[in-house]
Amino acid sequence: MNLLQRLNILYLLILILVLSSCTNKKKVELLDSELPKNVLPKMKPVINESPKLTADYIRKTKNRIDSFYNKNWPYNSENGGFLVAKNGQILYERYNGFANFNHKTLIDKNTPLHIASVSKVLTATAILKLINAKKMDLDQKVNTILKEFPFPEVTIRTLLNHRSGMRNYSYFTDKKEIWDKHKTLTNQDLLNLMVTKNIELEYKTDTHFSYCNTNYAMLALIIEKITGLSYKEAMKKIIFEPLGMKDTYVFDYEKDKKTAFPSYKGNWVQIGLDYLDAIYGDKNIYSTPRDLLKLDRARSASSFLNPKLLEQVYTGYSNEHKGKRNYGLGIRMTELDPGITLYYHNGWWHGSTTSYVTLRKENVTIIALSNKYSKSPYNIRKLSALFGNYPFHLDDDSE
Repeated sequence: MNLLQRLNILYLLILILVLSSCTNKKKVELLDSELPKNVLPKMKPVINESPKLTADYIRKTKNRIDSFYNKNWPYNSENGGFLVAKNGQILYERYNGFANFNHKTLIDKNTPLHIASVSKVLTATAILKLINAKKMDLDQKVNTILKEFPFPEVTIRTLLNHRSGMRNYSYFTDKKEIWDKHKTLTNQDLLNLMVTKNIELEYKTDTHFSYCNTNYAMLALIIEKITGLSYKEAMKKIIFEPLGMKDTYVFDYEKDKKTAFPSYKGNWVQIGLDYLDAIYGDKNIYSTPRDLLKLDRARSASSFLNPKLLEQVYTGYSNEHKGKRNYGLGIRMTELDPGITLYYHNGWWHGSTTSYVTLRKENVTIIALSNKYSKSPYNIRKLSALFGNYPFHLDDDSE
């Protein structure tokens, strides 16, 4: 074999390798909308965000956050996890207190705590990825997916933005003629009750905002119907596993009720489970600040959703009455000044109080989780003043 033939063979091998690499790359980078019908969309992790923060910036900002933390969580009252990050880089984090007071199990960076209604952000994330992948439509009627669903005007959008008009399940299931509270209520039970007990809408669909946990319990059933998986498994495949959220899970009442970390009143009296603790979608995700940081950065990436859908996520839908507060698709917002909007979600279930703040313009994530009842997590929004033109004062004691 002469030299020319050898070179031709070498060039051919290089060409095959290049083409193979391009083909494999295309498979990895398929858009959600290009996925085969039987393939689920997945969140994509963000790695090595830039620009890198300088040591001087980290030191100065950390000192100010530390001062804020010590003021808002005085000694011996703090219990939970707290994290502040910019560009995905952790500026400050603290873990204090007990995950289990009786066993004296300490909270650390890997301790999953109940995130209460911050779970709604994750449920909405899975729904939005399925919409982005064209598995369903944002304005699709719910009864085209859940055939027995009794309210024909309710859509996916009106579940996400709390404009469905449905009644909150914690109120109507409290009546003994509706449900026996000695029995644990499930999401499917909830749907069945609305059908068989003639639970009517509280108000006409899409006429105004009313925060309602029933909306997100139904969204969880929709996730199950569309994916063919349990909510627990679907969340793992769409969000938790792709993002490496190893300390995050959906609470399984039968499997986890004895091992999940409990919550407490402010005096360390443990709060037991009740008949509503098997409902998921609106709550019942356990996570850590570090895992939620991974989620927030993935939601901030261009790969999260197509631009048109993303814009609708951060649009306020309830404008019947003038005010600063509004709700998008799975996210709360406060319009502080023209052009300045704070995006966040709070949570409260039993003794767990939680808050998630995402400063989209500044690439900042602020998270506080507590399993001992306290309003302190809700104050973390004031830290936004460190990063942008937000009208808060770190030494302001007002709510």
